[in-house]
Amino acid sequence: MKADIGITDKNTQAVAQRLNQILADEYVLYTKVRNYHWNVEGSNFMEMHKFYEDMYDGIDEAIDEIAERVRMLGHYAEGRLKDFLQLANLNEEEYTNNQKKQLQNLLSDHETILRGLRKDIKTFSEKYKDDGNADFVTGLMEKHEKWAWFVRSYLK
Repeated sequence: MKADIGITDKNTQAVAQRLNQILADEYVLYTKVRNYHWNVEGSNFMEMHKFYEDMYDGIDEAIDEIAERVRMLGHYAEGRLKDFLQLANLNEEEYTNNQKKQLQNLLSDHETILRGLRKDIKTFSEKYKDDGNADFVTGLMEKHEKWAWFVRSYLK
């Protein structure tokens, strides 16, 4: 059933498409953090193992919220790995158990997502007249700002 929520079909289509791209980036990031969680080594293993677990739990929650936002617009959320990899701005990295390299990769990914979300806030609100999803991506941006800060703190 079509969603009649005060936003044109064209605009909900565009927002849903962008949300699916965000969903793809989040899924690639989630998988990367899971990989690092499983393969981290070092004298601070337990701390990093838990740090990565907390991060992927938060990303997992965001993934579900993004997919539900797409559905609220009356569109389908992407859900296949091959689609995520085609849509994502983030890349899978080579395997590494080097903590510094892992953290640098994660910081780069969080900052890439942040730059996109900052643009989306204005675009969703002004161009697509969707203040609800502008607010939603603002909250998502704030989560990534915090995760980026945490990762950056480990790299000092």
